[in-house]
Amino acid sequence: MSVVKSIGAYDVLGRDRQELFGDDLLVNLLWEGQIFITVPTCCRVPRHMTWGEFKAQVLDPWAGSDPDYRPEAAGDWRLDETPFEPRPEQTLAELGVVHKGLIRFRVA
Repeated sequence: MSVVKSIGAYDVLGRDRQELFGDDLLVNLLWEGQIFITVPTCCRVPRHMTWGEFKAQVLDPWAGSDPDYRPEAAGDWRLDETPFEPRPEQTLAELGVVHKGLIRFRVA
């Protein structure tokens, strides 16, 4: 593996760091095994949004761009690599969703 040497210090702060988003999170969504939507998408959402609101207002409309998506068939939820079972009344913060975290799912 090659090593890249910098000419000087790199002091630029990323524009997607948590402190710039207040109580909001950037959340990445990935529909695994889907051939139409093959890469994660990133959404800005409030950390205190409930899972039910998140699924109905963010995930379902995004995934619904594919006519084969069936909201009731979405499952096999994973937060990054860890399986989890979200309940509609839980907030994203309670579920452990963090800034720039990845929510993965499959549709049966």
